[in-house]
Amino acid sequence: MMRETKSFRTESAGKFRFLMIMILILSLGAGFSSCTSQKKAAKKKAAQELAEKKERAKTDLLAIINDTGKMTLEEKEFKLAAVKRMELDDEEINGLIGRAEEIIARERAALERKKEDERLQREREARERELREGGQYRDINLSLDAVANAGDVSAANMKIREALAAFSNDDVPVLILISQEGDIKDYDRPTTIRKYLEFIKDQKKSPNKVLHAVFDSNGKIKELELIKK
Repeated sequence: MMRETKSFRTESAGKFRFLMIMILILSLGAGFSSCTSQKKAAKKKAAQELAEKKERAKTDLLAIINDTGKMTLEEKEFKLAAVKRMELDDEEINGLIGRAEEIIARERAALERKKEDERLQREREARERELREGGQYRDINLSLDAVANAGDVSAANMKIREALAAFSNDDVPVLILISQEGDIKDYDRPTTIRKYLEFIKDQKKSPNKVLHAVFDSNGKIKELELIKK
């Protein structure tokens, strides 16, 4: 009886160890399977995210390449920079990047040329304006300034005589433009060249410059239009 009991206990212990070993094996297998599943899921997610990035990059690059004027140059440059920051190792995307870069480079060069042309145009207009305002009427403006800047009354009177030599007479009308709206001009009270020269002599400043002058057949000024400097 004792032998049977001992044998039964030994057999039970063996079965218990076998059961524990199987549980351990199953647990390890389940853990390994779970870890493998997680890795596969992570890999699948990463692949999906990469595919989405590539698709977004292609969409942005093609938007640059096929743009018909809806995007500004700055917007195109921003999109291209964003795609480059993705650092996608894809032959098709690299090709699209190259095409986008060429388009942006051409547009940037065209924009810079336009800016330069506009700058040169402004300079030409400024020179023409300077020639028109300070060239044709340069001597008259200098005569007016000379009267205002004379050191004393005697010198000022001499400058007045010199200035009057350019006019047909002392009573040549002088109009001082105050404002203009379209073709409607508003002038200060009319005066004569003699009175105006006496005025700037007393004020010791020449606040106006020649806007327009009318000459007679002898080349003398018979009407003068001034505007504030």
